[in-house]
Amino acid sequence: MLNPKYLKVFSIGLQDTFVYRWNFLLRALFSTVPLLGTVFIWRAVFDARGGMIGSYDYRGMIFYFLLMVLIDNLVTPTEDEWRIAAEIREGQVSALIVKPLNHLAYRVSLFASYRALYACVTLPMVAFIFWCFRDYLRLPEHLVTWPLFALSVGMAAFLQFFIAYSLAMMAFWILEISTLVFIFFSFEYFLSGQVFPLDLLPAWLHGFIQYSPFTYELFFPAQVFLERVQGVDLLRGLCMQALWVAAAFTLARSLWHAGVRHYQAVGG
Repeated sequence: MLNPKYLKVFSIGLQDTFVYRWNFLLRALFSTVPLLGTVFIWRAVFDARGGMIGSYDYRGMIFYFLLMVLIDNLVTPTEDEWRIAAEIREGQVSALIVKPLNHLAYRVSLFASYRALYACVTLPMVAFIFWCFRDYLRLPEHLVTWPLFALSVGMAAFLQFFIAYSLAMMAFWILEISTLVFIFFSFEYFLSGQVFPLDLLPAWLHGFIQYSPFTYELFFPAQVFLERVQGVDLLRGLCMQALWVAAAFTLARSLWHAGVRHYQAVGG
């Protein structure tokens, strides 16, 4: 059974986040701008190359990026690393350390509340985008794909959050984490499949794709929905995703405990 105090934290997070609902709606609205640019770029590429690029035709490529928009809106943390780092830097975390709270569980509860409300506000906009591109949609042929996709998306959300939390923990040792975060997110943006499908990379990089944590943040859930991984490869991918979630969780907890031992309270 869920601890009532974390359910209360979840409720407080909903109330706090609801204040910014218009911000969420506008962010979802303007997220369509890169998508439209992507559509035109790939149309030019396919017109120049013709036929197939790798194993993708034009319709499949556009649907891939539609899925990227959907999954990104469902799982990507909304500035959680900045908020947590600010709490540490400004000394606000002192009040949390002395309370009978598991800080990681506390932040997971807030993250879940942020994502729940963000999804409720933005999914109608995403649904409208899908309707506009309805000719490109390709729903899964097998019913089992839907729960497997939901499982993969859930693990992707936790993986991204635990990584963001671990980055925020660096605030215990360095005053400003922005450079570290931007460097990490630069690699993440490229290697999570947001720029192009990772299976278009050369064959000698496929081993890296299979074992990289970035693969399982966005690209792998999309591949599950597209049914481009099946059977043993699907099971292996889900196990690898679960291992990365466990590794990120362990790292997050370890950095918190090490950071608290190093912590010296400042601010109010």
